Amino acid sequence: MISKYFTFTRRSFSSLTEQEILALAISSEEDDARIYRAYADGLRENYPASASVFDGMADEENKHRTLLIDLHVERFGENIPLLRREHVRGYYERKPDWLVRPLSLEKTRTMAQTMERQAERFYLAAAQKATDASTRKLLGDLALAESSHENLAIKLGEELTPEPVIAQEKDKEHKQFLLTYVQPGLAGLMDGSISTLAPIFAAAFATGRTWDTFLIGLSASVGAGISMGFTEAAHDDGVLTGRGSPIKRGLASGIMTTLGGLGHALPYLIPNFKIATTIAIAIVVVELWLITWIQNRYLETPWGRAMFQVLLGGSLVFAAGILIGHA
Repeated sequence: MISKYFTFTRRSFSSLTEQEILALAISSEEDDARIYRAYADGLRENYPASASVFDGMADEENKHRTLLIDLHVERFGENIPLLRREHVRGYYERKPDWLVRPLSLEKTRTMAQTMERQAERFYLAAAQKATDASTRKLLGDLALAESSHENLAIKLGEELTPEPVIAQEKDKEHKQFLLTYVQPGLAGLMDGSISTLAPIFAAAFATGRTWDTFLIGLSASVGAGISMGFTEAAHDDGVLTGRGSPIKRGLASGIMTTLGGLGHALPYLIPNFKIATTIAIAIVVVELWLITWIQNRYLETPWGRAMFQVLLGGSLVFAAGILIGHA
């Protein structure tokens, strides 16, 4: 753990022998092969074609690992030093796959390209600094191998994920995004923006005090957010419906509910009642427009129908708040 934060406990690359450089390359290839296999496993259920790409890349990493081991045995014997990337100062690092889940197609492919480019750049830089001819050759060969890995990823992608398959997988990923984030978030934003109109503006016109109105709006927004979040997470585990992680859906719903209510509650931090109310009403208009835009943009709801639904509901609740506040 200390070595993660204090680099003086690590070896410098310049201090490594040729045998240690070869051992470092072997362990790096082993790690990358495991990462690619984990990527494949994470994508297999929803994106089998793309999973096959990473299976192929893992197989290639294992082939290079075997060649490196054979070379080490030939030159230095069968006792391979235990040397990993975290033991060497300045060496590139890899994130465990569980830190970057859930695995989306674009994220995974981007990370794979980054992995290969990092390794290639490191080996090229190391080769330029090496003074020993055999060490320079070894590092250059490793850089070429990493470059060929990136070309292999492109080749495998073209063979295993043709354009129709890529389009199908992206469409499936987009639908999953809608189910997991957009729909719960939109439901929360609508609930937070519209349902809190009545208590906030009722309190505003009944008391005429901005601070009291803010506290009521804050409590209504936070309370509604907690309620919506727990309800969304508890009522569907996502297994049968395919709507994704209940925790993510609950967070999306709860956070957007709270933000929807806070939008027109925060202006009441301004001491002047008229100014605060004017700004709050303007923010309500923006919130209702944003809800309409999200419905049209992501759920393909026609503008006319979306505006009618949102404006009708918002107007009725807003009117109820004002009437109750003046009662």
